[in-house]
Amino acid sequence: MIEGYFGENGQLFFEIELVNDSLNLPIDALFDTGFAGFMAINTQDLDGLEWVYSGEEMLRTAKGESKFQIYLGQVILDGKQYQIPVNVGKGINEVLLGSEWLKLLRLVVDFPEGILTLG
Repeated sequence: MIEGYFGENGQLFFEIELVNDSLNLPIDALFDTGFAGFMAINTQDLDGLEWVYSGEEMLRTAKGESKFQIYLGQVILDGKQYQIPVNVGKGINEVLLGSEWLKLLRLVVDFPEGILTLG
C-alpha cells in the first residue's frame, strides 16, 4: 500500500515510477476517478521512455472527444511493476492515474483524518 498526499484543492496525488530498460523515473501522478483508463500522459512526457506504440483510441474528455495514442507502458506502483496501456495525448497537464486501477487496488480517501492510500 502506498500513501498519497492531498493537493491544495483536494487533489489526490501518488508517487509512481515510469520505467524503461535503463530508467526508473519517479513522478507524482494525479488520481482522476473520472478517467476510465490506467494512465494518461502528455505527448512530451513520452520522450525517452521507449514504450511500444500499440494503436489509437477515441476518448471523451472534459474538452470533448479526442484521439489518443496508446502505448504499452511500464510503471512501478507500491513496489510492483505493471505493464499497462497508457493514453498519450496533447493538453494533459498532469500524469493521470485512472479508475482502471480500482479493479486491482483499493483506494482509501479520508479527508478528515488526512488518510490517502492506494494498494
